[in-house]
Amino acid sequence: MSVVVTDAEVTLADVLSLRLAMPEPLRSGTELVLRHRTTGVERDVLLGTPGATAREATLAVSLAPLLLSAGRWDAYLRHDGKRTRLRSIDPGFSLDHLDAYALCKRTLAYRSYRTRNGYLALKIDDAEPVAEVRAVWFREGRFEVTGLLAYTGLEDDDSRHEAMLALQRRQTGARVCAAATVQGVRFHAAFSLVDVLAADPEAVGTWEPSLEVDGVPEPLRLGAWLDDVDGKRRRLHYPSARVDGVPIRPSYTADDELRIEVGG
Repeated sequence: MSVVVTDAEVTLADVLSLRLAMPEPLRSGTELVLRHRTTGVERDVLLGTPGATAREATLAVSLAPLLLSAGRWDAYLRHDGKRTRLRSIDPGFSLDHLDAYALCKRTLAYRSYRTRNGYLALKIDDAEPVAEVRAVWFREGRFEVTGLLAYTGLEDDDSRHEAMLALQRRQTGARVCAAATVQGVRFHAAFSLVDVLAADPEAVGTWEPSLEVDGVPEPLRLGAWLDDVDGKRRRLHYPSARVDGVPIRPSYTADDELRIEVGG
């Protein structure tokens, strides 16, 4: 089947919306097959023949009933036992759409994308409330961070919420806290680098930030997940600041969580 995806999107209702270009209508009995890249588990949906013109068709597949697990799922079309991987020319990425998608409270986050080889795939992540980092910088002896609250269910409006940014070193139990500003789902927080050094005499180690927001039951991890950049620890490097000769710099873990590294 010579079928190409020209537009792919997972809607706010977790429906996979596809626009297909093809030389002839899909034949009756055609299935969309989603295959988990790691486990090989498959889910299939009978498509039949969409009522469309010969050169274009649109499909809408609700993903929640398929009970897809976290991971990456490759898309195929299957007819009469013959399976063909589904090609795509749509990069499937919109930062504005990801921001809007993250406003709802979810347990799974679905995203369609085009693989490096030009095929349609889904990326599914476990979704929990987090603080999505959009910018970090050093200024006047302070570390500052801005971003938005994802999957909390809070409204994107002008309402203000009491909040606090906390830094903690698990190895020693040291902790530093500072007031944060949260308006709607947008946050800004800053802390003094001098206070961080004073909180732990060793002055060497990794600090884990979290954001505590009134109305959100658990502290929020800080990180960067709502984009198309995987592996930020390798790809994204920030300059360090020096306080009393001690270097301090932000970095990311292998899971794209934000950390503050002191010394070393």
